[in-house]
This record gives sequence, structure tokens and C-alpha cells, in this order.
Amino acid sequence: MKPLPALLIALTFCLQTSFADAPHVLRVLCYNIHYGQGVDGEYNIARLANVIKAAKPDLVALQEVDVGVLRSGRVHQLQKLGELTGLTARFGPTQHYEGGLFGNAILTRLPILDELIQPLPYTDATKERQTYPRGAIAITLQAPDGKPLRFISTHFQHNVPEDRVEEARAINSLFATAADKQRTILAGDFNATPDAEPITILEKSWTHAIDTARAPSVPSVNPKSRIDYVFYRSKQDFRTISSEVLPEAMASDHRPVLAVLELAKP
Repeated sequence: MKPLPALLIALTFCLQTSFADAPHVLRVLCYNIHYGQGVDGEYNIARLANVIKAAKPDLVALQEVDVGVLRSGRVHQLQKLGELTGLTARFGPTQHYEGGLFGNAILTRLPILDELIQPLPYTDATKERQTYPRGAIAITLQAPDGKPLRFISTHFQHNVPEDRVEEARAINSLFATAADKQRTILAGDFNATPDAEPITILEKSWTHAIDTARAPSVPSVNPKSRIDYVFYRSKQDFRTISSEVLPEAMASDHRPVLAVLELAKP
């Protein structure tokens, strides 16, 4: 066998080095899908799937997902979204509702290693005030660099400010202690504006991957408030490449949030 020319050897080495040194980038989408119902009143899972696919995500945190619920036609929404997007689906129910289940979910193209469904603190409903059980689904995945990565989807209480504060504290104590070294991305509908106490509490332990303009995400038509976010920890494990609220106004009453993160090299 003839020896490879020096130029070819050098080119091969450069290509191998460039691939080895290439940054590992994750596209993270956060989307409250309003149990499949768009602004036009139509329940349309295919439309939501198209929004998700267009963002080309590696990780998707979903909130307000129906599975077998009467109002949305008994459809297993997460299963359909998984089929239509080609992503692996995991469901984290938080309550029974109209004969089915309602809660948070995750879609991913990465291999799944482990999963956890975690209840969060909430105030019981009364005749005067309707509340809902709250929780988080946490999936451990194999990241593009071959190491574990935890991804969390959550949804804080909509109408009890003190619940949101306790839920933020719970997230920190469950997933962001000094002893917990797991690289983690947290995404969800926190029902709190960027300067609100729950976000301030989270920012003590998490880095906020938010755009400089802090663009609003609700309502989807003429949005006025930002309540949907992506966070990560620890700071040295990630770098925010970009973060934006996507201009999708019809498929849900929330606009999706997309953060592009780079995994730090060891």
C-alpha cells in the first residue's frame, strides 16, 4: 500500500481536529401549548407540531398538555406530538382532568437515561379560588458530548403568588443545591415577570438565558408580559448563543421561547 501524501495526511488531521473541537450546541424550546387549543378556538395538534419542527429543537419543554381529556377530544396529545415531530416523548402528569390527565411534558432527540416526576408545593382549591396541582418532569439524557444532562419542564401556579415563591424555592432545593453537580436546563411557564420574586429566587441558583429585550410571551396575540423562560446551571457548563420569543401567534395562547446553548468543553 502506498503511503498517503503529506497533504492528505495534514487535511485528514485538520478535519478530525475540527470535528473533535466543534462546539456542542443545544436548541431548547419552551412552549405552553394551551392543551392544544389555538387562539382561533381550534384544537390542532398538527399545527403545534409544525411550530415545534420549524424551531429544529433538541429539547422541548411543554406545559398544559392533555392526555385523554374530554375537552380536547380524548386525544393523547403528547403521543401525537411525538409521532408528528419524530421526537421521543415523556409525560409528567400533575392532575386528573375530565377523565384524562393534564400536566407537563418533554420532547427530545437525545437518548434518555432516567426520568423523574416531581410534585411541587401548591395551595388546594376552594370555592372562592380555583388552583391546580403543580409539578415538574426531569429527564436525564445523554448530551452530544456523551455525558449526562438533566432537562426539566415545569409550570408554576397561575393565581397564587405565594405558591410561585414556594415552587421556586422547591426547584432550587430539589435540583440546584451545592452538592448537586448535574448539568441542568430548566424551562417552563413560571407565571411570573422577569423582576418578580420567583424569578429572583431562581436566579440565585440558575443562569437566565433570556434575551436582552426580555420580549413578552403572553398573550400570543399582541403579547405584553414575559412569563416563559429557559434557565441553566452551572454557569460554567453552558454559554447562551441566542435567546428569542418566536413570532407564533395562533397555535397557542403563549408564544414559544427558543434558547440556543453551547455546552462548555471539559
